[in-house]
Amino acid sequence: MNKRVVQFYMLTMTTLRWARSLQLTLAVIKPDAVAHPIISEAVHQKILDNSFLIIRRKELEWKAADSQKFYCEHKGRFFYQRLVEFMSSGPMQAYILAHEDAIHLWRNLMGPTKVFRARITAPDSVRGSLGLTDTRNTTHGSDSFESACREISFFFPEFNISHWYQEQEPFYRAGPVSYDEEKLEHRLVKV
Repeated sequence: MNKRVVQFYMLTMTTLRWARSLQLTLAVIKPDAVAHPIISEAVHQKILDNSFLIIRRKELEWKAADSQKFYCEHKGRFFYQRLVEFMSSGPMQAYILAHEDAIHLWRNLMGPTKVFRARITAPDSVRGSLGLTDTRNTTHGSDSFESACREISFFFPEFNISHWYQEQEPFYRAGPVSYDEEKLEHRLVKV
């Protein structure tokens, strides 16, 4: 069997075992990681290795106003200006990920926000193995269902979250799905 068939089979078998509904979360590969293709590819591979379904993916670059709007809840905090400048310093990659407990799983895979802590307590996490500083910590992820909905809408305004949960989630959960190596996303397989 070739590698693509094995990956398809493994993903299909994993998908068929999902008994609970899939959950969506936002994942962002920050500019520090995207600036180094080997790092961004390593994060992408960790997403795939941990059986996340990539529902949507896109590359984008923010202006300072975009960063200010997204991080408005942190305005006035000591790190706000540094974070705004950093997040508008270069390209990033945004993902909509699906898994049974996507928010919790992605946050565990990322590791603690503080890179020093991640290196000690979760050295195999994304931040523990690839992060540089607390700002340049490689990734971002939603911390609750509400923030996932808000953040997905911010990064993917064309994506209808309610429609996905009502109309597409059952099909992604039941499978089969395949990984589109050109678009770097999972697609439903039409049978």
